[in-house]
Amino acid sequence: MHAIGVDVGGTKIAAGVVTADGQIVAKTTLRTDRSSADSVDAGIVAACESLLGDYDVTAVGLAAPGFISADRTTVHFAPNLPWRDHPLRQNVARRLGIDTVAVENDASAAGWAESRFGAAKGLSDVVMLTLGTGLGGAIITGGALVRGAWGMAAEIGHMRVVPEGHHCGCGQEGCWEQYVSGSALVREAQAVASSRPVRATRLLELAGGKARRITGVHITKAAREGDELSLELLAWIGRWVGEGAASLVAVLDPQIVVVGGGLSDAGDMVLVPARYAFERRLSAGEFRPLVPIEVAALGNDAGIVGAADLAWNYE
Repeated sequence: MHAIGVDVGGTKIAAGVVTADGQIVAKTTLRTDRSSADSVDAGIVAACESLLGDYDVTAVGLAAPGFISADRTTVHFAPNLPWRDHPLRQNVARRLGIDTVAVENDASAAGWAESRFGAAKGLSDVVMLTLGTGLGGAIITGGALVRGAWGMAAEIGHMRVVPEGHHCGCGQEGCWEQYVSGSALVREAQAVASSRPVRATRLLELAGGKARRITGVHITKAAREGDELSLELLAWIGRWVGEGAASLVAVLDPQIVVVGGGLSDAGDMVLVPARYAFERRLSAGEFRPLVPIEVAALGNDAGIVGAADLAWNYE
């Protein structure tokens, strides 16, 4: 038995054929054509069709960014795609001729995959943080994804942590995402490089002398070389990870916090300060079991695996 999982992003559509034990046996990637809602749908269908011929596929799971309806059929809003109250399940099911098609939030799908097959395997209460361009999340309680009354739960990146803080793309100010994300990391690095270029000598070398060209890849590379500023910037991100995680743990009482997304590639440069800040900020921490903060195990494949696995249980 196989399912196809599709991870739909603003730049690429990644799809894979997944077995019941979470193994990807075939995979394809296409560029996302964002010119219209229909063009994105067409890319999803094309990716699936390229995989269908050689496998007996009984379900398709679609991991999509944004607000997903509680019945797992509609994308109400996707920040980087032209989907607004878009009947994604219906469109894809009709074109593929497959009845079992389910839509999931991409971070929720990744968190589910980690709980089933990855860093949180066998655990029933899990929080996942996805540190990418923004900050996504998944909450699993009692072995079930928390979707909320309207399907919009676990938007943890938009918890307000700094009153009157940095402006966020959601329209608010001071969201956690503005302090824990690749965008936040690059923003801070570019600001230092512009105002104190001597401190950012190595980053400017990697970016061809232009502060505005500094990327997260440059920061991680320089940090691994021992660059002081880059290490400080990653530790700053880590501190915010830990402080925010302390608030989530106080509310949700999970068994583990899993950190994924592109920034997790920095490993202990983020996780060590995260754990330190977490232990310092956790309410009554001396009377609680120490909740581990661990890096995700499935990497970029988590969305594919999670979407496929969830599709089998779609009703």
